[in-house]
Amino acid sequence: MPDWIRVCATSEMLPGESKLVWDGDTPILVVNYDGAYYALEDRCSHEDFELSAGCFDAGSGTIECVLHGSRFDVRDGRPLNPPAYTPAVRFPVKLEDDAVWTRDDRD
Repeated sequence: MPDWIRVCATSEMLPGESKLVWDGDTPILVVNYDGAYYALEDRCSHEDFELSAGCFDAGSGTIECVLHGSRFDVRDGRPLNPPAYTPAVRFPVKLEDDAVWTRDDRD
């Protein structure tokens, strides 16, 4: 089982904020959506482009890829409009010791 990666202290990521961390070669975008934390691979499923370059909309819980405009629900990674049809890869998040943790749990 892969090791957990510390993202930050829970007090360092307010609702509506996001952080980018790396698990080896995998970039992971972690967002605080209204007090709940979610992690997606920092990669649009339509084309290999960083989701973190786009805007996280804290009102709707979505992030938009700036390359072609596809939006993804941060809670489950599902695409909400074309040209993306495949969900963004999601990763687990845990809160422990007043910190946010994630990892690339793919085998």
